[in-house]
Amino acid sequence: SGVAWNESQHCRLLVPEQLQLCRRHLEAMPSIVRAARRTQQLCQQSFADMRWNCSSIQRAPSFGPDLLTGTREAAFVHALAAAAVAQSIARSCASGELPRCSCGPAPPEPPAPGSRWGGCGDNLSHGLQLGAAFTDGSARAATGAAPGLRAVNRHNGAVGRAVLSDSLDTRCKCHGVSGSCSVKTCWKGLPDLGEIASDLKSRYLAALKVTHRLVGPRKQLIPKEGDARPVTEMDLVYLISSPDYCTPNPQLGSLGTQDRPCNRSSVGSDSCDLLCCGRGYNTYTEEVQERCHCRYRWCCSVVCRRCRRSLERHVCK
Repeated sequence: SGVAWNESQHCRLLVPEQLQLCRRHLEAMPSIVRAARRTQQLCQQSFADMRWNCSSIQRAPSFGPDLLTGTREAAFVHALAAAAVAQSIARSCASGELPRCSCGPAPPEPPAPGSRWGGCGDNLSHGLQLGAAFTDGSARAATGAAPGLRAVNRHNGAVGRAVLSDSLDTRCKCHGVSGSCSVKTCWKGLPDLGEIASDLKSRYLAALKVTHRLVGPRKQLIPKEGDARPVTEMDLVYLISSPDYCTPNPQLGSLGTQDRPCNRSSVGSDSCDLLCCGRGYNTYTEEVQERCHCRYRWCCSVVCRRCRRSLERHVCK
């Protein structure tokens, strides 16, 4: 992301639907690359303590079946990536990095008493527009993908952007003598993407299994189970059930959990019982060195001793 994008050298690496966008918006590509890297980082952080730990995202763009077949995990990744691209572009507009856009427009509603609209808000509308064109272009270009899979990918991308839009809130800065805050300048800003990832993780856990079926004049995504609630524009959806990810299975995109560290004292998803799928675990003792008995020395340094400590590590069989 730190280099200037070149039409022939870089844009040609993208799918045809994204190629034209890349050529027309070369200046936006570093923002999109940063969004892709942030998506990888946050996905792995969000699922670090679960059987599926999003390690397969490191192989992008050569994904495996876990992210290519309409799974619940793919739903999360598509939604997070769509939100990340839109947010990155919106913030790049506000920072002056992109010449074709600038600060977001002032809100139509009047500011709160004692406040005024000002500053430079994130340009959410431009981020949503260009971000949707780029990420939906990838969904349309899924080679050999069935219409149902493309529809699911587009839906989940829209969910990510909707969650991002709902997160836009008011930020203010005080002005006045001696910090009296007699006047506040306010603008609209987006939160850190980690908050969006946390929201999408909750929607991942409540995702709906759907089918792509003709309803009236056109095909729609409807719940697979007849008694399930209707699909809303804020629901993540998936087409096929995921494996349990306990044992390696390349055909299903499962890497297994053997040799994964686990927490013996936990009762959550990172517990040795759940993460190791009942296979048990091995315990290792590791000796580590760390700073200890630190004290302040006048003036001006902190002096510490080096202490050795034994740690127990638990690893799935």
